[in-house]
Amino acid sequence: MSEIEQRKPFEIELQLPVKTYDIDFAGIVSNIVYVRWLEDLRLEMLSSFFPLQEQVANGFAPIVLQTTIDYKQSIQMHDRPIGKMWMESLASLRWVVGAEISLPGKVSAIAQQTGIFVNLETKKPIRIPDRLQQQYNESRST
Repeated sequence: MSEIEQRKPFEIELQLPVKTYDIDFAGIVSNIVYVRWLEDLRLEMLSSFFPLQEQVANGFAPIVLQTTIDYKQSIQMHDRPIGKMWMESLASLRWVVGAEISLPGKVSAIAQQTGIFVNLETKKPIRIPDRLQQQYNESRST
């Protein structure tokens, strides 16, 4: 990503591997693989900005409530897709991340995940952690 291009809050980028077992009977990457890639992207974003082990040590963790994927262009075995994920919004209880999986010059899929944080003991939703909200607010103002 060029330095001139404005990054979105918490934006990360990963090269996404295509494995032989990811290919379906039609010779393209199976739709379910995109869900795995979204998980890889989300875990990388957490690792970079709000480590999961820190969250668990403080008694809470993120839970995905909904995933939507709009498939645009198929990916084949020898393609080298790039995934990007960023934080779209943080409300009092919910977070929303956006994602894009692409090949050079082509968007293959656009996705969105909505989730919450839960107290690991009670399994009840909690407010967005202050540190995460502060980081998000700072990233939006730069």
